[in-house]
Amino acid sequence: MEENSYIYLKAETIEKVNEKMPPEEEIQDLGEFFKVFGDVTRLKILYVLLCSEMCVYDIATLLGMSQSAISHQLRVLKQMDLVKNRREGKTIFYALADSHIVTILNQGLDHIEE
Repeated sequence: MEENSYIYLKAETIEKVNEKMPPEEEIQDLGEFFKVFGDVTRLKILYVLLCSEMCVYDIATLLGMSQSAISHQLRVLKQMDLVKNRREGKTIFYALADSHIVTILNQGLDHIEE
């Protein structure tokens, strides 16, 4: 009798997991999204932009890095819709795309500080 109930629970668990599991394409996209947060330079850029909108020159100066390196990482962040930009004359200013980014950063930091 125990064996049958185990099979029943297993089928119930499988059904529950299948209901909660996002489609494969969304899981792949989520994996790519979280990869972006795996780079220390990108995290530093996000924290800089958490404080203020800035241009590449200012970010590079603050972080002690080349403008080329910052531009490359900003391109990645923009492709993942984590930052947005606006042009003022010849200068492009970058900012966080939305408040979700702040939430993700805060929750990640809260988690590792526990």
